[in-house]
Amino acid sequence: MKILKFRLVLLFLTMSITGFSQSEIEKILTEISTAPSAKRIEKDIVKLVDFGTRHTLSDTVSATRGIGAARRWVKSSFDEISKNCNNCLEVSYLGDLVKADGRRIVTDTKVVNVMVIQRGTTYPNRYVMMSGDIDSRVSDPNNFTSDSPGANDNATGLAGTIEASRILSKYKFPVSIIYVGLSGEEQGLYGGKIMAKYAKEKKWDIIAVLNNDMIGNIEGVDGVIDNSTFRVFSEAISVNTTEKERNSMRFYGGEIDGTSRQLARYVDKLTEQYMTNLDAIMIYRLDRFGRGGHHRPFNDEGFTGVRIMEMHENYNRQHQDIRVENGIKYGDVLEGVNFEYAAKLTAVNCLTLASLAAAPLEPKNVMIEGAVEPSTRLKWDDMADKNSIGYKIYWRDTTSPQWQYSRFVGKTTDYTLKNIVIDNFLFGVVSVGKNGAESLVQFPRKLIPSGM
Repeated sequence: MKILKFRLVLLFLTMSITGFSQSEIEKILTEISTAPSAKRIEKDIVKLVDFGTRHTLSDTVSATRGIGAARRWVKSSFDEISKNCNNCLEVSYLGDLVKADGRRIVTDTKVVNVMVIQRGTTYPNRYVMMSGDIDSRVSDPNNFTSDSPGANDNATGLAGTIEASRILSKYKFPVSIIYVGLSGEEQGLYGGKIMAKYAKEKKWDIIAVLNNDMIGNIEGVDGVIDNSTFRVFSEAISVNTTEKERNSMRFYGGEIDGTSRQLARYVDKLTEQYMTNLDAIMIYRLDRFGRGGHHRPFNDEGFTGVRIMEMHENYNRQHQDIRVENGIKYGDVLEGVNFEYAAKLTAVNCLTLASLAAAPLEPKNVMIEGAVEPSTRLKWDDMADKNSIGYKIYWRDTTSPQWQYSRFVGKTTDYTLKNIVIDNFLFGVVSVGKNGAESLVQFPRKLIPSGM
């Protein structure tokens, strides 16, 4: 068995991912699903905790304490990973000066992200992204001197991002992958805002953002201990949705079929296929009730993004001064982190990044018709991707959270599902690669013009 795995890995390392058959890529994804190391993740979390505090406004000069030392270590970690893959990663800082806002930025502060790009072989300006947060805080959001270990929130997400780069940098993908440690999350999502604005200005084609924020706690404040489920938060529709499209939803549907919701379904599907004893729970909300995370700035700029996190939060272990009151321990310390669970959620990210980075271009301009007809017709633009073998149509009951039915239709861009009544289902189209990887589902937003 070990010899077989070695041969598979050796074969994969000598070829681009687009060169594999479907059965071979399935074997590789199976290996990726167990590749993250709980021990490596634990080691990285311990290192991040050892900086004492990683508050956005904390010390930037010390070599051992504060946000400056932490981000330099994060960059050096990515530099080492890049060295091990023949400098396959582009490692840099991305930051900007944030003016005092009178709320959580009490003085002008340079907010700095650590950004890493694994450049795609075919579509270098097309990206999938995984993020974790560098910064931490205690009860007072403006206290930047007290110890703030941030073990789960959010050393787990950052350690998972570093681990994902170790695993996926061994392979080559048509699409670029971004791994990023974002700063300023606790002070107002500033790191994400800086990067999302930068990506928009550079006209980056970001097809998916996986924001990992708290992926290591299994003991909820509600008393539940659970290492077998996690949450995927996604907004219903994009902020780019036009008023005309919103009006059409009253008659044609699509209120819960924005691109971020399709990404959540994609994560759920891969988890079901490749992970053991782990279930993705889709939450139909941008984030937790009335709260925010670092995928939001990207959503605000029109990019597709979701938040991946533990199922049961423990509020005693986040944003708290380290103390004991009435026999209750408060503080985000190492003992509150389950490293095996963090490794499993890191694997979910690796699967999603790898599958999307291997997928062909998604179909564009998907249209539909079928009112008062016994069948449903879909039509879309051919993307002429040499790595695609054609298209697949998905459909589901209107109340189903996940796509239930599908039909591969080959290279055609105009297909009628006979005796599938449009009134009873919702529909979507994906591109399918020669390697079996699929794009995100594209929901039809237009009617087929008469005469076409």
